[in-house]
Amino acid sequence: MSDQIKFIVDNLNKEPFRKNYNLITFDSLEPMQLLQVLNDVLAEIDPKQVVDIREEMPEQTAKRMLSLLGILKYKPPGNAADMSTFRQGLVIGSKPVIYPVLHWLLQRTNELKKRAYLARFLIKLEVPSEFLQDETVADTNKQYEDLMEAFKTLHKECEQLKISGFSTAEIRRDISAMEEEKDQLIKRVERLKKRVETVQNHQRMLKIARQLRVEKEREEFLAQQKQEQKNQLFHAVQRLQRIQNQLKSMRHAAADATPESLMKRLEEEIKFNSYMVTEKFPKELENKKKELHFLQKVVSEPAMGHSDLLELESKINEINTQINQLIEKKMMRNEPIEGKLSLYRQQASIISRKKEAKAEELQEAKEKLANLEREVSVKTSQTREYDGTEVLKGDEFKRYVSKLRSKSTVFKKKHQIIAEFKAEFGLLQRTEELLKQRHENIQHQLQTIEEKRGISGYSYTQEELERVSALKSEVDEMKGRTLDDMSEMELTQECDEKKSQYDSCAAGLESNRSKLEQEVRGLREECLQEESRYHYINCMIKNLEVQLRRATDEMKAYVSSDQQEKRKAIREQYTKNIAEQENLGKKLREKQKAVRESHGPNMKQAKMWHDFEQLMECKKQCFLKQQTQTSIGQVIQEGGEDRLIL
Repeated sequence: MSDQIKFIVDNLNKEPFRKNYNLITFDSLEPMQLLQVLNDVLAEIDPKQVVDIREEMPEQTAKRMLSLLGILKYKPPGNAADMSTFRQGLVIGSKPVIYPVLHWLLQRTNELKKRAYLARFLIKLEVPSEFLQDETVADTNKQYEDLMEAFKTLHKECEQLKISGFSTAEIRRDISAMEEEKDQLIKRVERLKKRVETVQNHQRMLKIARQLRVEKEREEFLAQQKQEQKNQLFHAVQRLQRIQNQLKSMRHAAADATPESLMKRLEEEIKFNSYMVTEKFPKELENKKKELHFLQKVVSEPAMGHSDLLELESKINEINTQINQLIEKKMMRNEPIEGKLSLYRQQASIISRKKEAKAEELQEAKEKLANLEREVSVKTSQTREYDGTEVLKGDEFKRYVSKLRSKSTVFKKKHQIIAEFKAEFGLLQRTEELLKQRHENIQHQLQTIEEKRGISGYSYTQEELERVSALKSEVDEMKGRTLDDMSEMELTQECDEKKSQYDSCAAGLESNRSKLEQEVRGLREECLQEESRYHYINCMIKNLEVQLRRATDEMKAYVSSDQQEKRKAIREQYTKNIAEQENLGKKLREKQKAVRESHGPNMKQAKMWHDFEQLMECKKQCFLKQQTQTSIGQVIQEGGEDRLIL
């Protein structure tokens, strides 16, 4: 205990509490002060608990603290029977109760802070099932659950990012790399500006480009609005279809029902509801009232000391002794009527318990059926909203699966090709970036070297000279071609004839080449189609082989003379299960019929036995009263006088 107090004091003297306690001052705190210390620790875990307990009722304080401790999953020492003692100790500020709570809270403050934070968002608000029948309430509850799941996912991602441990060196390297890229982009933009400024009417072109960008943004905004309106229209159509389907199903159910079946169903529901209202619910309500009265009594009683506990134990022992004496007297009398009554009471209680159990099972089955119907409707609506069609069944679903498999094969191939292209594109893009960066680095180093050597601009001048020399060579070449043309004026006519022949031949070859390319393209597409068809047929053959093998095994097992092997056949198993279920259903129907037939007489007989029990109890009381009067005294007549002998 001293180690526990020392740990509490040490932690309370640290941040963020700074209480400046020692062992003596802390142990001498009043109950109200001790409760305030506990409340301060709880407020550090959950800021909503910042309250001055002197301004709050003790019941509210205990309720608030118990609620938070329950959320934090604190388990008081001892068994479940000590909970009332724990609550009383929490109300009055008992040290044996408060110290373990403080020790537990201060040991895991950070963990409990996180748990209290998550409890604000993850404690689910339970909505009664009858309210979920409303479509609006059900949709809102579904959104609430989706948001809760999204919060769980985001919180997990956040925790993973926190523990992933990004180093500051990596972040600094990334920042420096981004700054270099920013400088390169600024330089590139400046170069582009310089190039644009040399173009005529560049201001007008920039204005037109700006207007084009604005119009494109406006076009995207209008397209988004159009898509939203389409979605709204689609949801409205889906809701209309859903309501029409519900109306159709309700009309179909009403058309199939007969007056006799409706009356029978209503009678069963009325019997069940009347039993729930007249018997089950009143008993449960009475039990809850008794439990509430007992809890209120426990809360209202003051703290009990050791002497009070000894007094209660002595009373309990006396009452147990009296009960044992009464049981012994009853066994000594051994009345046969009382034995028969106990037997009938036992049978009546067994029937009553069975009836209650069946009612609870029926209630649970109804709730489960309602939940399953809601899930089916939600899944159906989700499927409709996903693709706008009804759920496929039977042969349509098989055809859809086969079509989906063929498309899946083609998709996987295309996806693999695209992945290869993306990988190659990424590699080339990265190579281009590296080469550009290397070129820029070399240019930068070259400029630095030129500045150091005092020949700044040498490379630029060299490039200009090379460009001028290239232009000069082009001009010289043009001059040479002009001289050649002038020298070959006599061969112009022959050249034109040869050129016309060449053009006609080239046109014919080009047409033949285009035809061959089209044929090759068509053959390639046909080859791809045949290849995909081959894979699809191969998959179907494998599936059919598996099915044929299963059918062969089933047939072998069915026609086999070995009974052990024959029992393994699926047909035999299903036949056996069907027979068992039919026998079970038959027994249950007979049992139900017997219970229905015997319910009225049994209830009447139980009432008669209850009346008989009351009559016998009255006779017993009269007999005891007469026996008591006889034991007090006896009147004797003798000689004309009455004498009372005690």
